[in-house]
Amino acid sequence: MAERKHNIIRTGIFGGTFNPVHNGHVALAARILKAARLNEVWLMVTPQNPWKANKVLLDDDLRLEMVRAAVEGEEGLVASDFEFALSKPSYTWNTLQALSAAYPDRRFTLIIGADNWAGFSGWYEHDKILANYRVVVYPRKGADIDASTLPRGVRLLKTELYDVSSTEVRQRVSDGQPIDHLVPPAVAAIIAQKGYYKT
Repeated sequence: MAERKHNIIRTGIFGGTFNPVHNGHVALAARILKAARLNEVWLMVTPQNPWKANKVLLDDDLRLEMVRAAVEGEEGLVASDFEFALSKPSYTWNTLQALSAAYPDRRFTLIIGADNWAGFSGWYEHDKILANYRVVVYPRKGADIDASTLPRGVRLLKTELYDVSSTEVRQRVSDGQPIDHLVPPAVAAIIAQKGYYKT
């Protein structure tokens, strides 16, 4: 049993629409990978909710393509489409349960921003998430957290506040402005070649 435990792969789940993925996402995932002593961080692309149409949200596979391009060559960072096959909407508890069933050799840690932690008590089965999984919280502007108030199994990591957003990237593309300083080169190339986010 001890040998089995030794082979557990510590895996962080960093979910988002990644519309598009940007330098802040990649830098944050890489920082958390090391600071939380994880073996991998999966950037899990959240699928389009069929009941909440978002006109600016690219199709699932297109956003996944950009995340794959962004993390190529980034050790320990993995693009994941795991939620694509799950029923909608994708509740985090259901996702974590499905992950644990599909990958019994992995121990999953949920990665969320401080803004999400502020409303975590309203999440579906939030108490079960806390009872069964570790949670890593990263800082977000305007969402201050007192680390001493966090329950067992929840850890606040001191990471940089990355001043970039997907909304800004989309707006700059729409305005014809450069985005090379905001997204990985491979992502900038895909957006330019395929004309994403132009209005």
